[in-house]
Amino acid sequence: MRSSPALLAGTMLLATLSACSAIGPDYQRPTMADLPANWQGTGSWQSAAPADQQAKQAWWLQFGDATLNQLEADCIASNASLKLALARLQQAQAQAGIHAAASLPTISAGASISRSRISAERPLTNYQSTNSSTIQNDYKPTLNVSYEFDWLGRVRRDVESARASAAQSQADSENVRLLLTAQLASAYFQLRQLDEESALLQQSIALQQKVLQLTEVRHREGLDAASALATQQASLQAAQAQLSLLGNQRQQQQDLLATLSGHPASSFRLETATLPATTPQIPPGVPAGLLQRRPDIASAERAMAAANAQIGVAKAAWFPQLTLSPSYIGYESAQLARLVSAPALVWSLGLQAGQTLFDNGKTRAGVNYAEAGYQAAAASYRQTVLQAMQETQDALSTLQGLDQASQQQGAAVSSQQRAYDISLLRYREGLDNALTLAINQQSLLAARRLQSQLRGSQFVWSVNLLKALGGDWLAGSEPAGS
Repeated sequence: MRSSPALLAGTMLLATLSACSAIGPDYQRPTMADLPANWQGTGSWQSAAPADQQAKQAWWLQFGDATLNQLEADCIASNASLKLALARLQQAQAQAGIHAAASLPTISAGASISRSRISAERPLTNYQSTNSSTIQNDYKPTLNVSYEFDWLGRVRRDVESARASAAQSQADSENVRLLLTAQLASAYFQLRQLDEESALLQQSIALQQKVLQLTEVRHREGLDAASALATQQASLQAAQAQLSLLGNQRQQQQDLLATLSGHPASSFRLETATLPATTPQIPPGVPAGLLQRRPDIASAERAMAAANAQIGVAKAAWFPQLTLSPSYIGYESAQLARLVSAPALVWSLGLQAGQTLFDNGKTRAGVNYAEAGYQAAAASYRQTVLQAMQETQDALSTLQGLDQASQQQGAAVSSQQRAYDISLLRYREGLDNALTLAINQQSLLAARRLQSQLRGSQFVWSVNLLKALGGDWLAGSEPAGS
């Protein structure tokens, strides 16, 4: 079959219009602060290059806790919020595919078969001859084509926006994963800190019970007044009450861990244990570039790309829309045997153009809306970067402060332990009264509990730093314990 001049012209027009540059501004990556490795002072602004696609390690392995590792694995496999984020990602990717389909023609096949009888009494069309009744067959298979010429790049901008939105959804799902695993690790270390604190209280209660027995003996022998016995009883009861409160707090953390790891809280149990021996070692100079591994920063940057492309989509409404329609090729014959033949060939090639002449400012408002959307996305991106810097700086400085406080508290516990040992010895010898001993008991217990709380905080803030840096500070190296 020879190509018609109209078909050749349409093909050339399609190629010419598709080569036109897309309407609207081309996307330029935003800038983000490049801070020195020590996170002090100010730095220049450089073009952002989100690196969230780099492979991240299972950062919780750095703590070397088998129970935590299992809980994190359960969270990734069963957490409902994470499954929701992944489902939304699949929706966004499918939506991008829907938009991308518009860049190619839509081709459909159709066929019609009819048999009809024409009335002999129909109005005459020729007075020189009479009408007669006839029965006719009509066979008509066709191949239909429709296509919007993307001469302004509206479709290309739309596809660009949809793909950026899909990439944003992927970053969002990674961010949900990071937040959930970090929340689980924080809750786990808080639970273990409560376990250690409860163990300290149980040790203190056991010691206080022995002192109470000694006080009862001294009271019966007339060496201690009734007030001394009451003081020891009150001290023991206060410690028991604190232990009950810690038990309630532990139950709440255990229930939270059950939900995060995808288990029903009613049947979830964790045996008591201690915190890991040490926290992960932080490099002396954590580079600011690791911030670009954060999925929330990547999500904000891709939201800018999507919003920028929507400006071009909105501006395209100012220009005519060209559509290849109606266009088809096929055959039509009254006889099935002669259907596929040159005389039965039918085709149509048409081009439609539509342009809004007056819309009372609707198109201008649409462009303004798209441009404002881009400005909002840019402001959100900058705020996300600044928030990331704050979180990282806070985590680093807090960990430094906790390390110093933990060392000082360790010395304080040693001093308080010596003071209590001396007071207990003097009480047994009758040189100190029960009130002095009780005060030293409470001071030692408070010092040891504070030491445990500081240690738990070190683990929690180590998790916060890992989260602030996008899930790792090793930049691709293999974590310990993996």
